[in-house]
Amino acid sequence: MPGTGCFVAWWDLPAGSESEHDNWHTHEHMIERVAIPGFLRGSRYRSLGGAPRICAIYQGETLATFTSPAYRERLNNPTQWSVRNFPLFRDMNRSLCTVAATYGHGIGGYLLTIQLSARDGEAQHLQRWLADDKLPTLAARAGLNGAHLLISDSAASQAGTRETVLRGKPDAVADWIVLIEGYERAAVEAAYVELMASRGLSEHGAAANPTAGFYSLDFTLGEDEAKRIWREPGP
Repeated sequence: MPGTGCFVAWWDLPAGSESEHDNWHTHEHMIERVAIPGFLRGSRYRSLGGAPRICAIYQGETLATFTSPAYRERLNNPTQWSVRNFPLFRDMNRSLCTVAATYGHGIGGYLLTIQLSARDGEAQHLQRWLADDKLPTLAARAGLNGAHLLISDSAASQAGTRETVLRGKPDAVADWIVLIEGYERAAVEAAYVELMASRGLSEHGAAANPTAGFYSLDFTLGEDEAKRIWREPGP
């Protein structure tokens, strides 16, 4: 995973709005975002079953990329197309994170996301087990290509903006996030089973009831291409 900053968001949409949302997100919103200095890549994923429908991941040079004046200027001055789309967002989780551990390479077509927290007094043990043992093992496995641990900054994630107002209520924030990427769906699903098993996350210090989701890749965009094609909207 490039950079040490990562922004992960999940949200749902009302029935019938999906096509317009995906058009906007592909042809304007992600281009606008990834063209901001410090953004390295953006990817949008679609749920393979259940809610939320969308998971979006932006990779940045550092966590400060997502609190920079250039980014906040965009958050407080959304385009007209964005103004029409943000009120459609439902149950938004917006988590600005530091990359605590990352293994593997490339972008997988399938993605497992796990939102979790550490039990009191066990954060160090859980992070060490994930970073030094489980994640590198998973990233090297056939069918998988990446495994990452992210730790969010709650204050940075919850800073209010014009876009927050348009979405209608404060965004939720994950505590820790584990991302497992792969090119075979069965391998990604097997990683979930392992992490949730009795000798997985819980045994090594994770709090009860982590939240998991399975996604397939919809669209991805790198910084060079975004900067080449982005044009500021007219008056």
